[in-house]
Amino acid sequence: MQVLLLAIVGYGLLAGQPKAITNGAIAFGITLLPPLIERNYSLTLDPWLALWITTAVFLHTLGSAGLYAQLGWWDSITHAMSASLVAAVGYTAARSIDLHSDAIHVPRRLFFVYTLVVVLAFGVIWELFEFGLDVVTDLTGVTMPLAQFGLEDTVKDLLFNSLGAVLVAVFGQAHLTGVAETIGDRLFAAD
Repeated sequence: MQVLLLAIVGYGLLAGQPKAITNGAIAFGITLLPPLIERNYSLTLDPWLALWITTAVFLHTLGSAGLYAQLGWWDSITHAMSASLVAAVGYTAARSIDLHSDAIHVPRRLFFVYTLVVVLAFGVIWELFEFGLDVVTDLTGVTMPLAQFGLEDTVKDLLFNSLGAVLVAVFGQAHLTGVAETIGDRLFAAD
């Protein structure tokens, strides 16, 4: 996937496509985070988590390279994948603090609701960001890399964000608690 992301950046450079350059370069940079975290913080991520992160940014980059326009359902897939990552990060952060701090306790049954609320809030902020880019486009005439396509698109995006959140809320405790414990051990080791 990293090779294809670099190929998209190369295509963008050759074809004069700034959107391909930007999205490909940012996505490639994100795929470098798991090994950097491992090297700099001695925190080994499960290979499946690294694949999850890489797949989410890879699918978005392919969408930006033309699949969003060609396949109507591609945007929904990328929203669900991205939302699942946001949910995983939110769950892992909260669970790490919960496991390693005496000052904060979150009942396990509340993590489901917490995960949903984090993703829904992030989704609303994202849609407001896209709306802001549309306003800038209208005012300046400069095409932005992200855009809204009406109320139906926004609602559909939020629904697929919710689907990604529900998947992590249901399966997150079983698969992410170990990650949360490891992160908490590293962060709270000095305490």
